[in-house]
Amino acid sequence: MRPSSRLAWLVLLTVALAWALGEWTAEGTVPTLLLAYLPPVVWLLPAGLALLWTLGRRRGVGVALAALALAVWGAGFGQWRAQGDGKLRVLTYNVARGTLGSPAELLDILKGADADLILLQETNFLRPEDGEALRRGLSGYAVHSGYEVSTFSRLPVLGSETYAQPGSRRTTLETRVRVQGQEVRVMNVHLGTVLVSSALRGDWERVRATHAVRAAQVGRLCELARSSSGPLLVGGDFNTPPRGQLYRRLKGCLGPDAHEAAGRGPGWTFPSLFLRIDHFFARGLKATRSTALGEARASDHLPLLVEYR
Repeated sequence: MRPSSRLAWLVLLTVALAWALGEWTAEGTVPTLLLAYLPPVVWLLPAGLALLWTLGRRRGVGVALAALALAVWGAGFGQWRAQGDGKLRVLTYNVARGTLGSPAELLDILKGADADLILLQETNFLRPEDGEALRRGLSGYAVHSGYEVSTFSRLPVLGSETYAQPGSRRTTLETRVRVQGQEVRVMNVHLGTVLVSSALRGDWERVRATHAVRAAQVGRLCELARSSSGPLLVGGDFNTPPRGQLYRRLKGCLGPDAHEAAGRGPGWTFPSLFLRIDHFFARGLKATRSTALGEARASDHLPLLVEYR
């Protein structure tokens, strides 16, 4: 086998193995845990270089093309779902405690989205007056808050409760609203993150501890979801890329991911790392359109706008 062909096969097998481990084994073991959080776009570079190498030597081109196609698909660029208008517009946005944008900038984004429900995370603003300005600016919405999460609704609100999250001061905020004559439970979520940076320092105990907290938080969220059989909408910053065992568990207990059902492209909501970690899951509702809005100008996240019917 020529060197160019061997290189093409090596790249293809590496990309396939990394994808498979990240998709099915990640978060089951600590080493493969890191693959769940590795931006899949990193595999585009070696796959692209391998293709150029094989084209120049006219050997292994087909294998290199397969590696590049798998890398493109794994990065989400092949995602293309039919879209349509929905009757319910919902938005989730981690506003980074107001550290990267002014209330005026945030209001411009939120009003422009024209959402019936707005789920915000990190609303423990550094300056309390910024939070008050946001509430005044969204005067047409009823607001309910937990610890660092707030839900704004211009739909009739039937009640609201907060639930403690394991291993965190954060709370899950449930707001019951009336949508087209039926009650829908809406949960606003901000899960903890695995401190992958600890692995760079060799602190694997810290990595394991943060992973255990996340697993407990997902378990608690699934318990809450199972407490009622009616329509359910869960959105927020899950700090969870769309791969791995915990992500599949979330889909299993909360319902389909809106982006997978009605999104196009990779849908990055955390653009600095090319990751999609903000999601909407629902049961009893069908997503018709999912879009990450604009550029990261008022937060390190992008707002995620979803339409349902």
